[in-house]
Formats: sequence, structure tokens, C-alpha cells
Amino acid sequence: QVQLVESGGGLVQAGGSLRLSCAPSGRAFTTYAMGWFRQAPGKEREFVAGIKWSATSTYYGDSVKGRFTISGDNAKATVSLQTNSLEPEDTAVYYCAAQTYGRGLKGVRNWSDYDYWGQGTQVTVSS
Repeated sequence: QVQLVESGGGLVQAGGSLRLSCAPSGRAFTTYAMGWFRQAPGKEREFVAGIKWSATSTYYGDSVKGRFTISGDNAKATVSLQTNSLEPEDTAVYYCAAQTYGRGLKGVRNWSDYDYWGQGTQVTVSS
């Protein structure tokens, strides 16, 4: 069974950086795209960033554009998220996710269009 495992979360002061990583445990599998979402207490899960391997296209949520960078390795089904200039509003549990086939125009922004999820890693930004 495919499982995704996130790492790299932690406590950081505002203005700081963290690098989150995600890799599959168990057997390797083919992915079409991978993404990062986050969920803060009392809020809905929010799209953070996504990457499609076919054209190495990247996508970002408006709140993180210019501060976060997604990258990864298609062959290994690994994805990272470099988070810079962190703000207290970035505090959340961050989840990585994988699509095993394309969703056409739906793209990578909807969490319901992903096939596998990690357990999440906590990011806390202090002011």
C-alpha cells in the first residue's frame, strides 16, 4: 500500500524558513502530479502548491505566491516545499498528496482530486 510521509515541519519565528519534504514509503508508484495543502485549526484545507510532471508546471495558492517554492523528483515521487518569509498566518498542518492520473481542467488545486495523502507535518510560526 502506498503511503506518503512528510518531514521538515517545526517551530520557526516570523520571517524564517522551513523546507518540507515528502516521500513515499513502501512500494514505488507512478504519479501524475503532487501537491501540498495545509489546514489550520477551524479552517478548511487550503491549496498551497502543486506540480505536474508532464511539463514541470508549478502552481501556487495566492497567499504563498512569491514566498514558497515547490520542487520534486518525478522518478522517485518525492516533492519538497521551500517556505520562506513565513508569517504567523502560515501556521497549519501541511499535507502532501499525489495524483496518479490527470484530472484535466480540474488541475491540482482541489484536494478531492488526489489519490494519496500523507499524515501531515505541523508548521508553527511565532510572531
